[in-house]
Amino acid sequence: MSWLGRFAVLWGIGGAAAVLLEPIARLSTQVLTAFRDPALTWWQVAIALVWTAVMAGSEGYRAFQLGFSPRIVVRAFHLGRHPTWWGVLLAPMFAIGLIHATRRRLITSWSLVVFIRVLVQVVRAVEQPWRGLIDLGVVVGLAWGLVALVVFWARAALTGRLPTVSADLPSQG
Repeated sequence: MSWLGRFAVLWGIGGAAAVLLEPIARLSTQVLTAFRDPALTWWQVAIALVWTAVMAGSEGYRAFQLGFSPRIVVRAFHLGRHPTWWGVLLAPMFAIGLIHATRRRLITSWSLVVFIRVLVQVVRAVEQPWRGLIDLGVVVGLAWGLVALVVFWARAALTGRLPTVSADLPSQG
């Protein structure tokens, strides 16, 4: 892989990691605020723990570990092997699947961006401690996804074996 290709891989995966890290850091303050609330009840904590388990399983494991994180790595390494000036420049968007992807991947990726943006606005309107309790599940799911991304990247970089998920490139239909 050329130096430009290696840069594309690092920029694509690093940019995608930053997309996950930013809300983890931002939402963690809401979680801490909720758990510092002296009016927080045991049943609210119980609901938060159940919600967090649901989010860990659905968002963390199913969405991120089984799909999103390995696909980012596969797409970033594809770009690294076939760098173009526009692909390298937009490597995080390429890796995430927002550009140069199958029609289905583009629709899915952009729909998720819009859906998440709307959901963020709805949750911002929720009062504490509920907002922080909701955000706890989101933070756990995102953190799971970030860890999975780093593990898949490290495994691919060290062994040369990519995850076995489709890159969803246009030529793959």
